[in-house]
Amino acid sequence: AGAFVCGEETALIASIESKRGMPRPRPPFPAQSGLDGKPSNINNVKTLASVPVIIDQGADWFASIGSEKSKGTAVFALTGKIANSGLVEVPMGTPLSTVIFDIGGGIPRGKRFKAVQTGGPSGGCISAQFIDTPVDYDSLAELGSIMGSGGMVVLDENTCMVEVARYFLSFTQTESCGKCVPCRLGTRQMLEILTRITEGKGRDSDIDTLLNIAMAVKECSLCGLGQTCPNPVLTTIKYFRDEYEAHIKEKKCPAAVCDSLMIS
Repeated sequence: AGAFVCGEETALIASIESKRGMPRPRPPFPAQSGLDGKPSNINNVKTLASVPVIIDQGADWFASIGSEKSKGTAVFALTGKIANSGLVEVPMGTPLSTVIFDIGGGIPRGKRFKAVQTGGPSGGCISAQFIDTPVDYDSLAELGSIMGSGGMVVLDENTCMVEVARYFLSFTQTESCGKCVPCRLGTRQMLEILTRITEGKGRDSDIDTLLNIAMAVKECSLCGLGQTCPNPVLTTIKYFRDEYEAHIKEKKCPAAVCDSLMIS
């Protein structure tokens, strides 16, 4: 498919049909009318990879792994400020601390753990206070993040959380197919505001404006890209609002990352 939006099932179907990769409203769902108008079953690779072992070992065996509401295992690409990066597979419900410190080996050079971003470009940033959160769908959602594509980016004390939000949004804004107005215009507006803040040109109203736009995009977009792409913005404001305020009011970047701002 070649486009991030084609992770959405109806956009993927359109791409397979040699059309532009754009999602369509549901219903009808692909199981009713999918590829070439015929009933189609679309699942991601991880789901399909679980089928043979379930057939071999049985459903009860598979259900014995994981948490009460999230069965099986979670596969993450562990990266960022971490001693041991790579692919990690753990039972659902495993604490983030186990993945980051026991498996990943913690933060190099004695740096302080600051946050972890889960779920790929549309995932939320989870602050250090929630390090013992179990890795499952419900627990991550409660904190404003997602399981998503299985990305897990570890961030240390030298990370600017405003720049993190801007970085991930710059990707999803580019990957928006442009079909629905909330995603097409909302992502652009959020990116413009975040860029302005990191350049030392932030306004007192920017945080509230970001929150309003982010919620509108999240609630009104047609597909999962628009519905989840505000997560980095919403969670960095929720857990690191002080960094936004430092950028806007004091014209300082606490992490000394944003070149246009004074070092805190």
